[in-house]
Formats: sequence, C-alpha cells, structure tokens
Amino acid sequence: MSLYFFRISSGRYSGASEQGAEYESREAAWAEMTKVCGNLLGGISRSLKQNAEWHMEMLDEAKKPVFRVRLVAETLG
Repeated sequence: MSLYFFRISSGRYSGASEQGAEYESREAAWAEMTKVCGNLLGGISRSLKQNAEWHMEMLDEAKKPVFRVRLVAETLG
C-alpha cells in the first residue's frame, strides 16, 4: 500500500493535506481522487470567477504530483 496526499489550488491559495491516505494501487488512488473531485466540483464551479483556475492534485509519499484534475474558466473573445 502506498501513501498519497491531496493538494488543492485556487488562484494564489494552495494547501496540501497533512494526513495521507493509503491505497492499494495507483488505480485505486485515481478512483478516490475522481470521486472526491466529483463531490466538490458542483460547488466550486458555481463560485469560480472568470479567468480563474482550480485544481486538485494527488501527491505521492515524496509529495510529488501523481495526478491532477483542473477546472479552468476562460473568457473568450
């Protein structure tokens, strides 16, 4: 089992979890990350400002990013 940490960034704010979670595989870690993102994205997208970005990363034991999900709001034209 490997230890993973979540980090969320929005604009100038960025914060990582201090407590890690163990998952049996990278696939299990990815599944958990997408589940957590799915639960959060509705509320985040409703308050996201124009030309802003929100993202969640899953970090490995060395706190290096393994996965990233991004939500980008762009004003075009």
